[in-house]
Amino acid sequence: MSAAVCVKDLEVRRGSTVAVRDLSFSIEPGEVLCLLGPNGAGKSSTVETIEGYLSPSSGSVEVLGHDPISERREVVGAIGVMLQRGGIYPSLNPSQALHLFASYYPTPLEPGALLERLGLRDVAKTPWRRLSGGEQQRTSLALALIGQPRVLFLDEPTAGVDIHGRLAIREVIAEQAAKGVAIVLTTHELSEAEIVADRIAIMTKGTLAALGLKDELITPGVRFLSVPGLPISELATLLGVEVFEEAAGRYRVASDSSSSLVASLNAWLSEHGAPLSELHAGGSLETKYLSIVGDRAFEPEAQPPLRRRRR
Repeated sequence: MSAAVCVKDLEVRRGSTVAVRDLSFSIEPGEVLCLLGPNGAGKSSTVETIEGYLSPSSGSVEVLGHDPISERREVVGAIGVMLQRGGIYPSLNPSQALHLFASYYPTPLEPGALLERLGLRDVAKTPWRRLSGGEQQRTSLALALIGQPRVLFLDEPTAGVDIHGRLAIREVIAEQAAKGVAIVLTTHELSEAEIVADRIAIMTKGTLAALGLKDELITPGVRFLSVPGLPISELATLLGVEVFEEAAGRYRVASDSSSSLVASLNAWLSEHGAPLSELHAGGSLETKYLSIVGDRAFEPEAQPPLRRRRR
């Protein structure tokens, strides 16, 4: 089966700034790819180029076998875009917005069914400006789905959404993937990426720093938080396994969890007067992410992201 999205040797410039360089990856039908990275990493420029809002400086992008700019007519009706914020007239209610968007497509989903599926029936007549943040997010997702896209772009789909809304959005994402829809999801919520992703791509400074199945990117072990600078060589000798301080006050024990290991760790920390702030057994995407982006997590954007309009 051909890739739904194919990016090859992509370079994108915003003025004199190289926002993306030498980027290559593909996304298969039915696959969920989570694109992660700090601000300024090039995520927005990458997604906007795939969607056809930016032109590559070099390299190529194909969506369903078509160039998203020169063959835009073939692409625009086959993709759905969920923006993180805005893009809807504030006086429109979810029902009006969905019926309006349904008129843009030859075979749209039934608006009422989408309202029901995303838990929006009770606020279907409420103006956008009066919806809660979670209700606005679910409405935006419904608008992205109304045209039955084959490629779906989701920008922070669970930001500001309560747990019930998150569960509904996760279920919808899984349903779309099961139908063969290729999904590109950008988020800063690493726990969300761990749940919904098939593969994860991590970008820094416009380049692809890591790409793989989420299980390949998550290093197993026992992780705990305490004071920085603990004598980890002493702890390693006690436990009989390697111990790493992966960031200030963030430690990883290179071993699977066991009651005896946790008990020994607790006792050792108590002897050294060090608190155990948090303990996590199992893999952690956060650790991998921080090992790549380091202290670049709060870089400002090189330029404001291109303002995308709803279709």
